[in-house]
Amino acid sequence: MSGTANGTTDKAAEERLRVLHAVWSTPPGWRGRLTAVNHSTIGLRFIVTGLAFFLIGGLLSMFMRLQLAWFGNEVLDPQRYAEFVTMHGTTMMFLFAVPVMEGFALYLVPKMIGARDLPFPRLSAFGYWCYLFGGLFLYSSFLFDAVPDSGWFMYVPLTDSTWSPGLNADFWLIGVTFSEIAAVAAAVETIVAILISRAPGMDLRRIPLFAWAMLVTAFMIVFGFPPLILASILLEMQRAFGFVFFDVARGGDPLLWQHLFWLFGHPEVYIIFLPAAGVVSMVVSTFARRPMVGYTWIVLALVATGFLSFGLWVHHMFAVGIPLLALAFFSAASMAVAIPMGIQVFAWIATLWAGRPWLRVPTLYLFGFFFVFVPGGLTGVMVAMVPFDWQAHDSHFIVAHLHHVLIGGLMFPLFAGLYYWLPLASGREPSEGLSRTAFWLVFIGFNLTFLPMYLTGLLGMPRRAYTYLPELGFHWLNLVSTAAGFVLAIGMVAVLVDVALSFRHGPRCRRNPWRAGTLEWALESPVPDFNFASVPRVQGRDPLWADPLLAEASARPDGLLGDARHGRRELLGTSLLDATPEQVIRISGSTWLPLLAALALAALLACFIAKAYWAALVMLVPLLALLWRWAWTTGHPGAPAMLETAPGTTLPSQYAARNAPGWWALVMSLLVDGSLFASLVFSYFYLWLGSETWPPAGMDVAGWPIALAALALLPACAAAAQFATRALREDARGQAAAGWIATAVLGAAFIALHGWAMLPAGAPTEHAYSAVAWTLAGFHAVHVVIAILFALFVAARLRRSLVTAATPLEARVTAGLWRYTVAQGLLAWAVLHLFPRLA
Repeated sequence: MSGTANGTTDKAAEERLRVLHAVWSTPPGWRGRLTAVNHSTIGLRFIVTGLAFFLIGGLLSMFMRLQLAWFGNEVLDPQRYAEFVTMHGTTMMFLFAVPVMEGFALYLVPKMIGARDLPFPRLSAFGYWCYLFGGLFLYSSFLFDAVPDSGWFMYVPLTDSTWSPGLNADFWLIGVTFSEIAAVAAAVETIVAILISRAPGMDLRRIPLFAWAMLVTAFMIVFGFPPLILASILLEMQRAFGFVFFDVARGGDPLLWQHLFWLFGHPEVYIIFLPAAGVVSMVVSTFARRPMVGYTWIVLALVATGFLSFGLWVHHMFAVGIPLLALAFFSAASMAVAIPMGIQVFAWIATLWAGRPWLRVPTLYLFGFFFVFVPGGLTGVMVAMVPFDWQAHDSHFIVAHLHHVLIGGLMFPLFAGLYYWLPLASGREPSEGLSRTAFWLVFIGFNLTFLPMYLTGLLGMPRRAYTYLPELGFHWLNLVSTAAGFVLAIGMVAVLVDVALSFRHGPRCRRNPWRAGTLEWALESPVPDFNFASVPRVQGRDPLWADPLLAEASARPDGLLGDARHGRRELLGTSLLDATPEQVIRISGSTWLPLLAALALAALLACFIAKAYWAALVMLVPLLALLWRWAWTTGHPGAPAMLETAPGTTLPSQYAARNAPGWWALVMSLLVDGSLFASLVFSYFYLWLGSETWPPAGMDVAGWPIALAALALLPACAAAAQFATRALREDARGQAAAGWIATAVLGAAFIALHGWAMLPAGAPTEHAYSAVAWTLAGFHAVHVVIAILFALFVAARLRRSLVTAATPLEARVTAGLWRYTVAQGLLAWAVLHLFPRLA
């Protein structure tokens, strides 16, 4: 009887595994490759594409080094050198550093936190296609002989239409902004995944440090990327339509671009570094054979670094004439950020000191990182001192410091992470001999390339100069840097070749060859598309060390969500603080929608850069249609309010849960949008403070009657949305649908009336006041249009009974969007109509 029972159980388990594979598998062939949304596939694509752009950016730098190897060289003419400098910096900052680490996050975070996938798999796929198309869009500028040539920071007025009349700057502005959609999408995915899809028992004190680093980084992206997105939009509006934001003669200010750019640019340094620090923490703990020393302190240091990084943007503007009191504040903040960074360094050293370090290839890159990053950080403290910064500003000293911190601080942890997680992704190990040889080539080449640059900078060599005079006396140092640069390049290529070859030719390894303690190592290789057959339960910070049998238990389909006979992909949703199971999240499978939406957006931007503005407007129609279809088919429309997670156990579906991923996606998206709005309001007041009269005579907005009438419509929209929400709560779906339609009508009336009130503000091509006022009003009008579409969407779902009192998620999201839109409108109205009258 026992044998029969065991045989029946085994057959049932095999059948459940077969069903899981069928539900979670990606279709074979080219169709599967183009429609895949699985987080492992998308994460690996980000990593591979990022490394490809890394090679391209490195190739550009080799030409630059050849040009600088000796005085009077003519490898590149001045124009081509400026183009290569711009594209090298842009590639490394926007197309390599951030995307490759987000690729690590997309691939690893669900596995680390015990989840089967990310809550919004189609959003991840859409982000990847935007990233790829944005990079290709940027590099297509070579085909049109319109390569961006104004530096990766694109300072105005050099980039306005007067001094850059071609398409060079347009390719940069549109291509970079396009690719940044991927960064923001991945940030929203990462935040929501870590907050509400952790394995049961993984409370906030048990989250792996890499996941903590990515959580802080994702929040930094949410607040840090919008200022640059806004700056790019404003400059493109000035170039394309003649709006005035940065033209001094008409009330603008070119320093506004620098403020907006560096509001992104200095947090960007830590957006790049913090994920690398998370990798270091994971590798240190594994190869020291003990839990991380000072776990709580490291988490606090990560959070503190994230906060402090937003107070450092003027660190890059010490030489523009800012008052000395402000310089003192930003100088102190720049030095203060070294404290949380130092906490992490000492925690890593203490862990290695207290453990039994195992010297393998990932450990070599750890030691290389310590050797490179600490001096780079100390030079950061040096340039934080204003008098020294005035001397070293725009010299090769800054080039050396930048590469020591960004490339040294990222590249060595990146390679450590590549070798550390390679057995998980490939099931094989790399060549030990080639790996160690590549390390020494990279380590020696890196230091000999950039250490001489400190000396050339102190001797007076300016950055971005394509040649120099022999009398300056630093040609031998430049020759050493160039020769070492080729050694570094050979080492990097060797690393990537070694990693690539190991996927096919490396010796096979057993599961968890490093004997690590985190959940991703519970998976076998190749990793199943669903990660865990049963969602694991976590008992400590290092679950595999706390429970050696956890890997076997999670591979059996007899626990949480082990039964997929309903044919739907499911995740377990857990509570924010203590990771208690509280919902079942049904997600979408393979689909064409992300690719088609990204292609439609790419076509729209291509029409825009070709100045076919009517064609760009026409392209909005298929884009909106695809997004409507996307929203209509998200998750499992019509899913029951309660779903089974295990025999005898049920939980609410995401459509009925209060802590639904859709709700958190709205919150995160509104944080992104709020940062964008705050940056626009900052621009308004910055231009106001620099203007003698604001608004200029004859450009004031309309009188109080029209403005107040428009204002009255905003609370009317809020009241109609509240009525619809209350009606749905009482299950009066007809009244709820009517309430949402009324909200949409009132919103449309507000747009018309407020547009009328703005007419006396003047043309946005006349003065900076008119430009920023119309942009602020238009920004809010776009939000009202989006909220109207949401209201009509919910009304349509109500009529199909896809939104009910028991499953009100879409209505809750729409109500939240309308509350935000009304609040934003009130603030915009006050800025436009109230503050100028009070001044």
